[in-house]
Amino acid sequence: MKKHNRKPRLCLVSSSGGHWEQLQKLQPLIDKYDGFMVTEKTNFEAKAKYFMRQTDLKDKLMPFKMLLNGFHTLFIWIKERPDFVITTGTMVAYPFYLLAVLFHKKFVFIETFGRANMPTVAGKKMEKHSDLFIVQWESQKKHYKKAIYGGCLY
Repeated sequence: MKKHNRKPRLCLVSSSGGHWEQLQKLQPLIDKYDGFMVTEKTNFEAKAKYFMRQTDLKDKLMPFKMLLNGFHTLFIWIKERPDFVITTGTMVAYPFYLLAVLFHKKFVFIETFGRANMPTVAGKKMEKHSDLFIVQWESQKKHYKKAIYGGCLY
């Protein structure tokens, strides 16, 4: 097997709000290795390289927005070629999750700090193919088979 000398390429992706606040705590990984950040385009300023359309399960245009985000994700994937995808959730991370699984790249899911006593839909869906599944509360471990307690990002 041929080895390459380049640093691992990281993709850090999350939705806006609290998920994004948590993900930004991982900026030292981008500084140490090579990588980029992705979040949703909102009225709030964010230091990300790429911005996706904001959507959620209650949005009537969600399927259309997810399709557009999927195409945008594919463009980003081809351009950036990440080795790792790290996310704190949610909808904006799904296309990156699917591509990580499809291309056998490492996928790390960090369950949100905001859910100490119940699982999230994103966590339940993405746990299956995660290479590392981290929870920020000991109490979250009971909801996931693969969870390890990693402590709080804050």
